Amino acid sequence: MKLESLRIFVAVAEREHVTRAAAALHLTQSAVSHAIAQLEQECGLALFSRVGRRVELSGAGQLLLVEARALLARAQLVRQRLHDYAGLVSGELQLHASQTVAGYWLPARMNAFQQRHPAVRLKLAIHNTREVCRLIRGGEAGLGVVEGAVSPDLSSEPVAEDQMWLVVSPQHPWAGLPAIRPEELVDSAWVLREPGSGTRMECEQALQTLGVDSASLPLSMEVASNEAVVSAVETGTAATIVSARVAASRVADGRLHHVPLSLPRREFKLVRHPEREATPAQAAFAAFLRRPV
Repeated sequence: MKLESLRIFVAVAEREHVTRAAAALHLTQSAVSHAIAQLEQECGLALFSRVGRRVELSGAGQLLLVEARALLARAQLVRQRLHDYAGLVSGELQLHASQTVAGYWLPARMNAFQQRHPAVRLKLAIHNTREVCRLIRGGEAGLGVVEGAVSPDLSSEPVAEDQMWLVVSPQHPWAGLPAIRPEELVDSAWVLREPGSGTRMECEQALQTLGVDSASLPLSMEVASNEAVVSAVETGTAATIVSARVAASRVADGRLHHVPLSLPRREFKLVRHPEREATPAQAAFAAFLRRPV
């Protein structure tokens, strides 16, 4: 039973006249008569009785009219919702991000995006980089933003840059030094993020560029959050390497000390699966992140 046939049937039923219905629908009278005949054949019942020049609904026709109106209204609602979805008039966007991105960079971009598309509800899940990539690879997540290395089976593109800092407490021996040599890094205890986090991966790569094997560092603690890392360093005697975004406020108020050390900049990356089509909201958000700030 086609929606177009039901639309024609309702028009005839409401006007009780084939010719008038055809004029309202901008169809020929023969096309309307043919559609009604096909519908009656499909139902196996007469839907109209002819009374002079008019047509009247049969008992079966009266029953079908109620259902047809409901079906056509539902179909129109579906069309409208799909139109709204495509035009970002409604819908939901689920984002997945690693901790530094989610805690210090992404929320401002989410607010700016929602100002442009206020009807799109945003949700943010926070994982480490490895977990975000696993979710995208498995189809459990569509769009992610991370700060660590991304495996080549996923599509990734840089959307921002970040600077890593070596930080210690003001009581640490390094706090009074104008600079530190890479070979001296093994002289302190260390607190690091857990394996699989973008910060941990970037820290290890940065040390490698300085000729330091991260495995040689006296590791006293591994923790699964940026805040826990800097809090442990602030209240202890260990060192760490974290995003400048994470440590900046504590350095500014004297709770941490930034030790001068030449560390490479890193990228925040937008990640998605190359073989899965992005939703309109995902595509719009990705385009928004690509815009220069």
